[in-house]
Amino acid sequence: MDREISKEVRRRERWKQIAKAVAGAGAAVVAIGLLISLLQTGLYRRDLRLYTVDRGSIDVSVSASGKVTPAFEEIINSPIHSRILEIYKRGGDSVDLGTPILKLDLQTAETDYNKLLDEEQMKRLQIEQLRVMSQSELSEMEMKLKVARMELNRKEVELRNERYLDSLGAGTADKIRQAELSYQVGVLQLNEDEQKYINKQAIAAVDLQVKELELNIFRKSLAETRRTLEDARIRSPRKAILTYVHSEVGAQIQQGSRVAIVSDLSHFKVEGEIADTYGDRIAPGSKAVVRIGNDRLNGVVSDVTPLSRNGVISFSVQLEEDNHRRLRSGLKTDVYVIHAVKDEALRLANGSYYTGKGEYELFVLRGNQLIKQKVQLGDSNFEYVEVVSGLEAGDEVAVSDMTNYKEKNKIQIK
Repeated sequence: MDREISKEVRRRERWKQIAKAVAGAGAAVVAIGLLISLLQTGLYRRDLRLYTVDRGSIDVSVSASGKVTPAFEEIINSPIHSRILEIYKRGGDSVDLGTPILKLDLQTAETDYNKLLDEEQMKRLQIEQLRVMSQSELSEMEMKLKVARMELNRKEVELRNERYLDSLGAGTADKIRQAELSYQVGVLQLNEDEQKYINKQAIAAVDLQVKELELNIFRKSLAETRRTLEDARIRSPRKAILTYVHSEVGAQIQQGSRVAIVSDLSHFKVEGEIADTYGDRIAPGSKAVVRIGNDRLNGVVSDVTPLSRNGVISFSVQLEEDNHRRLRSGLKTDVYVIHAVKDEALRLANGSYYTGKGEYELFVLRGNQLIKQKVQLGDSNFEYVEVVSGLEAGDEVAVSDMTNYKEKNKIQIK
């Protein structure tokens, strides 16, 4: 026969059940907390990028931004004010040396040039006219000199005759003085005429030289005009790719305006920019490394602009392999200019963690844990960072992005 359970027994059983439930809930809370903690501070080794600190050389460099440009690019400007009549080539077309690109209206320029040709002809005729006139005047003066010499000879004969007659007693002293005076006047007149002839020869020669010099100057100006007219027939200066052409027929073109650009797209260089605070570390001849994705191209700084613009210095890098398959005009690149070399330096792989010289907190592998450690870092290049203090050769350091764990001091490796 069943016996009724007492109230005391039922009460104890109920408290036991409550205690078990509370204990189970507490265990569940602890387990969940431990799980969350493990998820937050635990990392799989395969998700880490570890680098073993070693010793070696570091090519110390400064980083800059770069852009790939054609090794050769020439802008063709209109040498005259004109308008476009025809377009022969379009952007992207291949052109050879002398290939016509577009046609300008040259009627006015050709008319002006023809006027200059007529003016040159007139100046040549003026020189010939001056030469003939000078020769004529000199010939006339030379003839007068011959007559004057003959006249002087006659007076000399008359003087001798008078002196002879005087020796015979048939002459007079007055006639002798008159003959002597006439002869002396003739000598002076002949000397004057001869000097005039010499002066006229010199003047004629100088006048002719002045006119010839004026003609030479005019011919140089004419040659410049002819060259300008030839340049106005817009042609390609070499074999290249036409990367730009002013393609609006009938458009007015001002003198000096850009009408076309030709580029050599088979060879390239890199135009770099860097803050002027690093200007003393870049000089022509410095070695440089250009990175395009995972590809590394070596080169040399060919020139550096002497002036800073908006806090930036520009420079060019001549590539050893300037026809590399990855090179494309306008492509953005990273440029590293080497300015020093450190041998047997303690080094660490470069990564996103490095932002310049100074103190860092890096995670170092100790057993199955990553331990946060203060490290002093120095110079760098695109591959390595110099370790000044805080690490030793053989230490394994996490060089992957650890931003999510910057508040942790230890991280368990799973």
